[in-house]
Amino acid sequence: MSYKILIRNGIIFEPDFKFKIGNLAVENGFITQNLNDPDEIIDAENLYIIPGLCDIHFHGCAGHDFCEGNEGAFNAILNYEKSNGILTICPATMTLPENELIKVVSSAKKFHEKNSDLAGINLEGPFISRNKKGAQNEKFILNPDIKIFKNIFNASGNLIKFVDIAPELNGAFEFINYAKEFVTVSLAHTEANYKISNEAFKAGAKHVTHLYNAMPPINHREPGLIIAASENENKNITVELICDGVHVHPAMIRNTFKMFNDDQIIFISDSLEAAGMPDGKYKLGGQEIIKSGRVATLSDKKTIAGSVSNLFECFKYSVKVAKIPLETAVKCSTFNPVKSVGLEKSRGTLEAGKLAKILFLNKNLELMKIIDEKIYKF
Repeated sequence: MSYKILIRNGIIFEPDFKFKIGNLAVENGFITQNLNDPDEIIDAENLYIIPGLCDIHFHGCAGHDFCEGNEGAFNAILNYEKSNGILTICPATMTLPENELIKVVSSAKKFHEKNSDLAGINLEGPFISRNKKGAQNEKFILNPDIKIFKNIFNASGNLIKFVDIAPELNGAFEFINYAKEFVTVSLAHTEANYKISNEAFKAGAKHVTHLYNAMPPINHREPGLIIAASENENKNITVELICDGVHVHPAMIRNTFKMFNDDQIIFISDSLEAAGMPDGKYKLGGQEIIKSGRVATLSDKKTIAGSVSNLFECFKYSVKVAKIPLETAVKCSTFNPVKSVGLEKSRGTLEAGKLAKILFLNKNLELMKIIDEKIYKF
């Protein structure tokens, strides 16, 4: 039976990425142009109406890690994310042995068949630099290996959307030439200099994982990966940015938008299983991590091990603390990540025919209501 909701007088985030006061209708889980004869009317006066957020790089939350690789963990992760307005997810793996990664992605494939809101997988390891490993487990780091990638990709049923690589490693360019036909190749956990980074982009890499983190900083004599990405003449390089208040200073968040345009920047959380949990000890890729307040570290209490903030919290931080314009922050948390996983035709903007994935925010950017094609939370 048809059921239609009319959202009236909301401050709606339009497909041109600007806000406008107006009405929006939802019918049977999809946005519709038909505003007549609603079964339910929601008065959204003074509320921002935006698309559901999409996180393309995080490892876990709510006490569960994606690499647990079972339906219970996937459900717990997705439920936590959705309750925080993140309605589309592309979780990241850790650096693990090939057989374990195959198990994880095979399980994710089965889960995806029942729930397409798990929209992809971000293969963060194992093809990374040992010297820039961050919180990745050094025991399982490998040089780029096409055969191993092929085995993992096939097991995922094409669900892998990104593969991370340090382009200075042996075999990297052969790997990029192969993998770019199937996934987005991202430069990550790397010591690559300016020259190698540019060559990697020319070879077909199109993405940078958690910009500024696990890579050489900007130096006036050795500009490195960050400047190479910002100078790319086609402006088709997308970059991930963690706006959790720990990984990147607010001034650097603002300056990122001077180096890249707002089509290129994708906000991520890079959250761990400790997100949404009390302070204490947790796991990441088989290693112990310690959550203390807003910071998670390895047991050495020095190496930052991802974030404990979800993407909605990062989105709010970017606006309220880093002073990024609201329209820009919404775009970088919704449409840009959705486009990066190839789902912009079905979600990411509030257009007729797209899935009804809608958030209601008050003027303080607090999440007030959620409409999802399967879940209505008021």
